[in-house]
Amino acid sequence: MPPGHKGGIVCCTLGVWRKWASCIAVETAFSNQAGASSSPAINALALVLTITLATTGCTTGPGEWIRNGFKVGPNYARPPAPVADDWIDSDSPELNQEEADYSNWWAVFHDPVLNDLVNTAHEQNLPLKIAGMRVLEARAQLDVAKGTLFPQQQQMAGDYVRTEFSNNSFPFGSFPLPKMIFDTWSLGFDAAWELDFWGKFRRMIESADANLNAKVENYDDALVILQAEVAAMYTETRTLEERLRLAHKNVTLQKNTVRITQDRFENGMVSNLDVQQARSNLAATESMIPVLETMHRRTQNRLCTLLGMPPRDLASRLGRGEIPGAPPEVAVGIPAELLRRRPDVRRAEREAAAQCARIGIAESELYPQIAITGTIAVEAEYFSNLFDWDSITGAVGPGFRWNILNYGRLRSNIRVQDARFGQLVLKYQETVLRANEEAENAITAYLREQARVEFLQESTEATAQAVELADAQYDQGLIDFQRVLDSQRVLVQQQDMLAQSRGNVALNLIALYKALGGGWQVRFGQIRTPEATLAESPPEEELTPEDKAPLPPEPLPVPEAPESLEAPKVPEAPEVPASNKGPAETP
Repeated sequence: MPPGHKGGIVCCTLGVWRKWASCIAVETAFSNQAGASSSPAINALALVLTITLATTGCTTGPGEWIRNGFKVGPNYARPPAPVADDWIDSDSPELNQEEADYSNWWAVFHDPVLNDLVNTAHEQNLPLKIAGMRVLEARAQLDVAKGTLFPQQQQMAGDYVRTEFSNNSFPFGSFPLPKMIFDTWSLGFDAAWELDFWGKFRRMIESADANLNAKVENYDDALVILQAEVAAMYTETRTLEERLRLAHKNVTLQKNTVRITQDRFENGMVSNLDVQQARSNLAATESMIPVLETMHRRTQNRLCTLLGMPPRDLASRLGRGEIPGAPPEVAVGIPAELLRRRPDVRRAEREAAAQCARIGIAESELYPQIAITGTIAVEAEYFSNLFDWDSITGAVGPGFRWNILNYGRLRSNIRVQDARFGQLVLKYQETVLRANEEAENAITAYLREQARVEFLQESTEATAQAVELADAQYDQGLIDFQRVLDSQRVLVQQQDMLAQSRGNVALNLIALYKALGGGWQVRFGQIRTPEATLAESPPEEELTPEDKAPLPPEPLPVPEAPESLEAPKVPEAPEVPASNKGPAETP
């Protein structure tokens, strides 16, 4: 049985007794306020409230309804999330746990080409524009929800009808009317206003507002992913260019070896075996080049797509450059900062908040819907008399509709919304765990790859010296040609592995910044150096609601922002909500 789950019969029995007691208190309060002069209408209202709130079983009680601001359903509380106190490798000298600015983390590579690519992708990437349009859609949905607080029906109608009664039908055949043929002209205005007595429409606004915030966080998450992928593709491009340079360099050296071996063979100094082995070694090295060129073209094509342009040769735009180098120290902060910095974590929390409000919307269907309806019109037989004072007609009055005999459908819908809220709470907690996992994996990969680069650097230098010694000793006839081939083959492998490892260091650092959730702040302004950003940017917690709006590139309008960067702080958090438990007990 899940945590917090109680038997339905026991829950409902205890709940009914609690609600009857609360209802008696509410009715007493009404009576005390009314005093001796209480009208029958007030007494009737108190009685209706008492019966309504008491007969709803395991739902919101009168006291909670009042505390919630006259709204049924639970008030949202941010769920707890398990976060590690510290990083596993926090003692590493390469890690700095001080809080840092990650708004333009790619600037740590000091590469102006990379800065330009990130800025271009921010302006032109199509999936990012789609995320911006979703923000605009959510904002419009919020406006629709706000409109439900006002009269829901406001219609003007008019018509003309010509009527002729039959002389052969009952009762007009036996009792003829003074006029059997006549016209009717009418023009009027109808209005209906369902009062938000149970908080249904206010819960709809809460849900739509949280949904808007979730879409803003989704935009930020798309921006973080885009920046990381652009940086990764650029790093892959530079790494492949370095691997191609090394491959061409080794091809040149091995061609020289083939030429020397051929000359020695023609002079009768070596056998043809040495010549064929040298050619085989050369061909194996040359075979690497087409593979690397294919990978290089695919990487550039992907980079073009991220930049929102058709595939093209980016050689003129990228120019010549080195593999991005990592700084000696990386600021990672503490794991708890992931909750407020990572957009996907904030999005998951806002989705849970939106679903919590839907529980109240579903519960409001259990209660009578109280509305005021009215009609005012002008009606006349002749159009010339339509706008006379005597042509005015109208009606106004209150009424209610109550879904009864619903065979448990309404209660089942509450349980559905409650279960969905429980799912999103667990999804939020899982998102936090995954965020922590991704950051730990990136930290470990970054630190270990740096150590691997040092070993490969030492190995490559030793192998290069071994090739020189092997060539010299082969010329002196001290060793056979196989030792020379082996040394050259190992050098090619070691140089290629070293280039890949240097690229992996940069890729792991990019993955680390992505896992830390940095980069979405760039939509507040243009790319700047880290020093300028620290000097000019306001702290995250001091950002105004207007600053929070994501800025999708033109021609999109600027979507608005959630009220704060952080999730709303509440005194306590729910555990997993119980499906058979009333929504009032599922904060």
